[in-house]
Amino acid sequence: MDHSPPILDLDLIQEPVHPSAWTSFPPGGAECTFLGVTRPEWHESHGQLTALKYEAHESMARAELQKLAEEAASRWAPLAIRIHHAIGTVRIGEASVVIQVVCGHRAEAFEACRWLIDELKTHVPIWKQELWENGASWSQGTRLMTDTAVTES
Repeated sequence: MDHSPPILDLDLIQEPVHPSAWTSFPPGGAECTFLGVTRPEWHESHGQLTALKYEAHESMARAELQKLAEEAASRWAPLAIRIHHAIGTVRIGEASVVIQVVCGHRAEAFEACRWLIDELKTHVPIWKQELWENGASWSQGTRLMTDTAVTES
């Protein structure tokens, strides 16, 4: 079996993200894709949600995405990992994050994909603002975990 390093495609995109085909498909038996899409919501004071707006500490976010991909690679030996997260405005029905993992078998692909989205939400410095018909609010989100401290995101 080939033990070469996986293909890593990690990026912050200034628009909604989309799953995409691999230029040269890795020879795995399973690809798992997670697509995080802005859903319609209603708030008692603010009305309908119109969009989400993401901001990031880009250099730190890119470094954390790299760490997560490397950790996933050491745990599940995937053939390829893609993580793209939108920065900027993402409207209802558009996607803010896509994670694609190719592994030899489906169990590893599912586990790695789930682990990556869960870890991204707690380790990568990306902040979400909710844009409503009548105002905006910052999402309380998940506590951001770092090697040195715990902060609110």
